[in-house]
Amino acid sequence: MTVRRFQTPVVDLRRRKFLWQSAAAAAGLGLVGWLVLPLKAEPQLAARIEEAPPEHPLVPALKMVAESLAAVEQVQDYTATLVKQELVGKKFLSARMELKYRESPKAVYLKFLEPHAGREVLYRPDQNNGNLLVHDVGLASLVGTVSLDPHGKLALEESRHPVTAIGLKRMLEIILEQWLKETKLTDVAVNYYPNAKIGTLPCKVIEVSHSKPQPEVTYQMTRLYIDASTNLPVRVQNYAFPTRRGGKPELVEDYYYMNLRTNVGLTDLDFDVKNPNYKF
Repeated sequence: MTVRRFQTPVVDLRRRKFLWQSAAAAAGLGLVGWLVLPLKAEPQLAARIEEAPPEHPLVPALKMVAESLAAVEQVQDYTATLVKQELVGKKFLSARMELKYRESPKAVYLKFLEPHAGREVLYRPDQNNGNLLVHDVGLASLVGTVSLDPHGKLALEESRHPVTAIGLKRMLEIILEQWLKETKLTDVAVNYYPNAKIGTLPCKVIEVSHSKPQPEVTYQMTRLYIDASTNLPVRVQNYAFPTRRGGKPELVEDYYYMNLRTNVGLTDLDFDVKNPNYKF
């Protein structure tokens, strides 16, 4: 299985709204989001996997994800080019951003590459009353740095999920919870591609799909990409059920951590508006 390199079209900027709305929309940054569910402690997770029917096709997939989660637990911080495609309302939006992420205390810095090149976002839940700090570019920069509720309507204008859901660990937690729930179903097909690639990056891919909608099923198909050398998750794709009979599944979410570098030694200055390299 060969996966083509992610291509990100530039979003048309001609429809930008008033300055304050444009700045507010900067917070549409969700990554591998979904509503975050708490993951049980590792022994409890192993017990939950053991509770699944041993012959269920999801059991090997769950064990692979659990092993990937163990690798993520060894990561304190990382940088990457975050590439995402999302269906937001009726629009399919794309973006590329430079990402800095620290696990504890949690901190996120994003700088847009396209669209809105130069836009910057900082998020530290332990500061600024848990709000985002956003500095836009162009005419919208005239309003200065804006503080936004990450779960507010304006912050989610260009994203399916809030920035609070960003991160490799969150990605695996949600997939684990979803697939554990689906071990109670029989309508589950699982395919494994141990020799896949994203560009030149060797990956192991787990593909889980369903033939028909059910209340317990969130997506018709999910693909999880795990770096073959580090065992870290690098990409997830989610497809919705076709809206028409005979139609193909529709890609609604694609999140890719490109050029991932881990344990690089990020400091508080990397998540501070006073950083001289930032434009806040």
